[in-house]
Amino acid sequence: MPESLNEVTSSLDISKIVAQLRAVRLTSLESRNRREKPPKLPSRKVLGSIVDGLGAALFPNRLGMPDIKDDGIDYFVGHALDVALRDLLAQVKLELHFASDLNAEDGNALTASGTSAKEIVRQFAESLPAIRMLLDSDIRAAYEGDPAARSVDEVLVCYPGITAITHYRLAHVLHKLGVPLIARIISEIAHSSTGIDIHPGAQIDESFFIDHGTGVVIGETTIIGKHVRIYQAVTLGAKRFPTDENGALIKGNERHPIVEDDVVIYAGATILGRITIGHGSAIGGNVWLTHTVPPGSNITQAQMLSNPVHQAQLAATTNLSNGSKEPKQQS
Repeated sequence: MPESLNEVTSSLDISKIVAQLRAVRLTSLESRNRREKPPKLPSRKVLGSIVDGLGAALFPNRLGMPDIKDDGIDYFVGHALDVALRDLLAQVKLELHFASDLNAEDGNALTASGTSAKEIVRQFAESLPAIRMLLDSDIRAAYEGDPAARSVDEVLVCYPGITAITHYRLAHVLHKLGVPLIARIISEIAHSSTGIDIHPGAQIDESFFIDHGTGVVIGETTIIGKHVRIYQAVTLGAKRFPTDENGALIKGNERHPIVEDDVVIYAGATILGRITIGHGSAIGGNVWLTHTVPPGSNITQAQMLSNPVHQAQLAATTNLSNGSKEPKQQS
């Protein structure tokens, strides 16, 4: 029989462990110039519930209550929005309080924070019809782009790409409105459940389709045009991370690709740096691309390997992996 909890803890000095954890915690706070009781962070659990409520309000017939009557849909949507937006207001206040590192006893500062939070939530609520229209275009793109899709309803309730894009569309608006932590948490909720990592700062136009989706990464400053389709394990990332004079990473610079309209990027492709993929291009599976390509390009692994520069790089890598100290010269 397993030992009971009391039998285990009776042999431990819990108070000593608690004291040690407190010492480590205080040291960590001091190293970051934080006070002993920093403001609370927005709750991942609460934000997950908020997104579920917003999804039900956006798509009440498919993501709402199963027994909604036609004449009760507007009431249901209104109630779902009321609950979700009230909860969101509380979370926005937490982020603004945290971001400003306000003193909890400063009533004037907290009042100002609350006023800003109300304006953010108001603007977010007013954006919901536009978000619904964008999501309709994304769902339609998935239905039209996947021969296995039997209906737009199937796409909405089954496709992980749509789940990730829904979270992204909501998070992107919040990111623009000045609550990037809430936006990032919402995006990471989708990342955890779908394996699709879309930074809320990315700019993605209408009719965006991620097929299968697992392993997709879309970086913070990526720009994606209309009617773009990408497959699993695609990375739209940064080529390098510049640093300042102290060696710290420079944050916020434009470092991710621009993907123009009507581009298809197949599974496993890696596209790095602030380069442009011209409209109407197709990027083949497993291609590694770090340079701009013109509109209408069709880039494949074979083309990349036939390029003399890539041949030299491949030969150098092969020779070094075989134990050569110097890469052989190409004839």
